[in-house]
Amino acid sequence: MNNKTAIHIQNLTRYYRGNAKPAIDNVSLDVYEGRIFGLLGPNGAGKTTMIRILCGLLTPSAGEVVIGGYSLRHELPRIKRIIGVVPQEIALYPTLTARENLSVYGGVCGLQGKELKDRIDKWLSVFGLEKSQHQQTGRYSGGMKRRLNLIAGLLHNPKILFLDEPTVGVDVQSKIVIIENLMEINRTGTTIVYTSHYLEEAENLCSYLAIIDEGKIITQGTLNEIRILHNSDSKLEDIFLEITGKDLRD
Repeated sequence: MNNKTAIHIQNLTRYYRGNAKPAIDNVSLDVYEGRIFGLLGPNGAGKTTMIRILCGLLTPSAGEVVIGGYSLRHELPRIKRIIGVVPQEIALYPTLTARENLSVYGGVCGLQGKELKDRIDKWLSVFGLEKSQHQQTGRYSGGMKRRLNLIAGLLHNPKILFLDEPTVGVDVQSKIVIIENLMEINRTGTTIVYTSHYLEEAENLCSYLAIIDEGKIITQGTLNEIRILHNSDSKLEDIFLEITGKDLRD
């Protein structure tokens, strides 16, 4: 296992205006290169806030973050060149075709000409969208939109890929295609930071896990390490409920 740090987080804190309690509360964490790192937690635990900070979309209230050797505070433009972001919300132009959407996103990342065309061709084929590439994405099914959303974050071959609920609300076939290709992308060297409510999926996909609740990391490690730490041989979902409780979170 590669022990070179891809992301270093030190005493990270984030308050939202009007809230006395921080959304992220003095978190320190390392994500190592080549891992699929699962950030898990109940609704409102701080997962999306954490991802948004790491992607440069939110400013921390306190703490330091280093991504790919670059300071989030001082070198954000450099970080943005080496990361890919796939948000939970579908970030596509509904009146544009799949190819047109990817041309826009590729252009933003500095790709052009034959290189851009070849990468679009490759990923449309990989994710089974080549036959519908000239169709407006507003007419796509949920699974097709999710797959295209993922391609948009991959086009520039990022070193680190952030995924916020990448399989939420998709059909089984799309979910399998997404998961299989994420594993292949990881095998080629891309570090993946992944959030999900699907704990069985996380258990099978992630090489390292951290569970966040009320803005704090309450456990972390490989699945086996977490089992040992909590004296349990149960599946991840049972351990998750044991340490976060069964109360509903809205």
